[in-house]
Amino acid sequence: MDDPRFLRPNVIIEPLVDSFYAWAHTVAPVQASMNLAFLQVPMLESYLQAPQVHVAASGNPDLRGGYFVNVAEERSGEIRELLASIRRDRADMLRFAEAIAQAEDLVRQEATGFDLTPLYSKLPAELNGLVEIAYDTGNQASLRFMEPLVYKSPAYTEARQSVQLSLEPGHERPFILSTPRLASPDVLDLAIPFRHPGLQNLFQARVRPTTTAALREALELEESQFALLDGLLTGESSLRPDRHIESGGRVRYYGHACLALQSPQAAILTDPFISADCDASGRYTYDDLPDHIDLVLITHGHQDHIVLETLLQLRGRVGAVVVPRSSRGNLCDPSLRLYLEHLGLPVVEVDDFDEVEFPGGKVTATPFLGEHADLDIRAKSTFWVEMAGRRIFVGADSSGIDPALYRHVREHLGTADMAFLGMECDGAPLTWLYQALLTQPITKKMSDSRKLSGSNAAQAGAIVTELGAGEAYIYAMGEEDWLGHVMATSYNDESYQLKQIDEFMTWCADNGVKAEHLLGQREWRW
Repeated sequence: MDDPRFLRPNVIIEPLVDSFYAWAHTVAPVQASMNLAFLQVPMLESYLQAPQVHVAASGNPDLRGGYFVNVAEERSGEIRELLASIRRDRADMLRFAEAIAQAEDLVRQEATGFDLTPLYSKLPAELNGLVEIAYDTGNQASLRFMEPLVYKSPAYTEARQSVQLSLEPGHERPFILSTPRLASPDVLDLAIPFRHPGLQNLFQARVRPTTTAALREALELEESQFALLDGLLTGESSLRPDRHIESGGRVRYYGHACLALQSPQAAILTDPFISADCDASGRYTYDDLPDHIDLVLITHGHQDHIVLETLLQLRGRVGAVVVPRSSRGNLCDPSLRLYLEHLGLPVVEVDDFDEVEFPGGKVTATPFLGEHADLDIRAKSTFWVEMAGRRIFVGADSSGIDPALYRHVREHLGTADMAFLGMECDGAPLTWLYQALLTQPITKKMSDSRKLSGSNAAQAGAIVTELGAGEAYIYAMGEEDWLGHVMATSYNDESYQLKQIDEFMTWCADNGVKAEHLLGQREWRW
């Protein structure tokens, strides 16, 4: 109980809300209410009508990433109990979602360019004092949510939150957007909120030893949970000795859109999504992270870029999480600052060309175009990092649909030495991620025309040209096998995305740009 203990390197956390994997749209109260009422509850109802259909579809490679509940039919009783508990315990959220749908319909029908004052008395009671109705200059009316107040309303409750702690299973976990997590004998279930200080104590044990007794007290464990906790601990640290550097600069690629940028004075992490599988070679894991991270840069709010299971494990090791400013109350654009602050993380919110300094350098927020299915989402940013004499452009999934933008970036900040880009140029349609927020039906043809897509070869080439970058690196974009539970991406040699990357590689070779399509770990030193 009192011997020094470290957290095992392959411990994972799955943050849950009502047993569903948590991400911004299932935690932020406006979007969470809509997803619960119009996506998750109907999906559970559908499963209970035909469990075998959902299980079969979950195993069909052609339907990977679909909204199917991958729970064996013999456990359908647990799904029935989950659905009953949601209807009972989350009635406030379900009513709030229905009120939003009613209010949106009211605005569409009755906001015809005249005075909006009479509409306030017609709003559902659940929205009183929480919304404003306003016209834009094109005479189109919409609702604006007072998001900080909604966090204090019955639509937000930490009682939904819990975590499951376990060891990395070595196989793909169920897809996070569809399958709820049920109890398992080898999983430690903790009914505590995400901001609980005990979680910070637990994950700091990766860097500094603690004791089983201290963690048991910090996590408020019952006797029956103690054995599971002990299985997550070890007597030896597995931290890599080269996780810090003593001179120059270094960039390490951890997978997907995650980079660690380091100098002897500071460490920056972008869109952290870290593998916990310490037995696998060819990728960096939590063992390779520096002990302290000055800044975490979040480019946008999609579930593969603001990964809560990673961020919770970094709490207490991070100076600040830098997030782009939202539009303040838009239904499809939750505040990332409010979201992370309510989870106990230190946050700095930035707008385009805001600067955040760190020891020996600075980060500048730069504009992010496209990738959000043409929705009015402003909580998205690329970043320009100046560190150890290099200027590095972190482009995430930004699109080159208007190359002139990057000309302005270059005029303002100079020439980039390295550019990192995503080229998922044939992404999922609008309804795949935003269906629950759409209060007016749209056609499949319309949805399919509006993709969650980054740059194609021509657009990526235009970005690199306008930035004057001498080196360009393309993210793996979900090709890594360890993140399938979040990405559910499938490519083959004929995939349009990979052909576009090959075309971009050829363009780079022809234009004297050093380029690489990343997969697995990669390191650059200077």
